[in-house]
Amino acid sequence: MSGKVGGARDAVLARITGALADRPIAPEVPRAYRLGGDLEPGHPELVELLVDRLVDYRATVIRAGDDVVAAIEQVLPEAPVRHAPGLPEDWLPAGSEPDSPAVDPRDLDSVGAVVTGSVVAVAETGSIVLDHSPLCGRRALTLVPDMHVCVVRHRDVVATVPEALRRVDPTGPLTFISGPSATSDIELTRVEGVHGPRTLVVVLVEGG
Repeated sequence: MSGKVGGARDAVLARITGALADRPIAPEVPRAYRLGGDLEPGHPELVELLVDRLVDYRATVIRAGDDVVAAIEQVLPEAPVRHAPGLPEDWLPAGSEPDSPAVDPRDLDSVGAVVTGSVVAVAETGSIVLDHSPLCGRRALTLVPDMHVCVVRHRDVVATVPEALRRVDPTGPLTFISGPSATSDIELTRVEGVHGPRTLVVVLVEGG
């Protein structure tokens, strides 16, 4: 059996090699798209545009004052809460536990909510970017529990996707969040919480 499998693989690879034998030159890719917006990161107009997009995507937006913890705690459920291990001390809700890779994803399913930071947010698309650093937490932490509370600093709000990508490592894991996880069937019935959190709460912080 192994000989037949190897023979089939060799045949497929030989055909691919033959198809690429002439080594066609890759066409020049046009780079005429916008690389940035007209406003500086954190500009009030960008923040308002981000809020408008997030609300349209059915996310809950809370504007935190000086007490970020109070803003976070007002939306947390009674169930256990975990937070990204690199969350700043002044963002840590009382009673929450730090996440660890040792925590099995199955156990995360019993967590009521998770609290993380973010690295950048795109106003024009209403997207929040997580790079899964200690501030943002691992991917499982933000996908398994039913509620995700994400802190976004005004200074991290940019206009366009190219601006956002210049702020992160494109070779590392990235997650773009645009509202709660949702999908629609063939009859356009919207179902939330299928591929991630059913509830997204964004806490906007002016400083931090």
